[in-house]
Amino acid sequence: MHIMNLKKNTTSKEENLIQSYLENILEKASDYKKGNMKYKLVIDNMNYAWSNNGEKISIIRAGLPYTAIESISKLTNIPVRHYLNSLEIVQTTYNKNKKNKKFLSKKSTEFIVEIIELYEFGLLAFNNEAEKFQRWLRKSNISLGGTIPESLFDSLTGINEIKKVLNRIEYGNMV
Repeated sequence: MHIMNLKKNTTSKEENLIQSYLENILEKASDYKKGNMKYKLVIDNMNYAWSNNGEKISIIRAGLPYTAIESISKLTNIPVRHYLNSLEIVQTTYNKNKKNKKFLSKKSTEFIVEIIELYEFGLLAFNNEAEKFQRWLRKSNISLGGTIPESLFDSLTGINEIKKVLNRIEYGNMV
């Protein structure tokens, strides 16, 4: 019914944008269900992309530049210091290594990659509504025992727990 009302009050250009938006969401959902999600991060004009575990492992082994922390901070709207605390990197070390264009350890790179995957899946679960998803990340969640999801960004186990809750949201299994 909402789509019918939308069509009456929209131009053909707006209809095309809406159609494109809906097709994009459906394609992402289909890719996720098939295990074909494509992830991408642009850091210092370099593309880091993966769509399977082999490509993901290659990125983890090579490492991401220190500027990835800044990129993920902008993407998720979570301060750099939060990620530095999670990765146990001192601010001065971060500044020096970022300036010298050094790369993160495998462990830190894996953490960043997992955050990207979590964030992309969260956007999918919230129909690409970034503001709603970010609000959800900052609110106490009963499925996580009353914990704020964002507070679990400090461990891979915490990230996986958030993914489980998002999975339940995406597929309607709230138990």
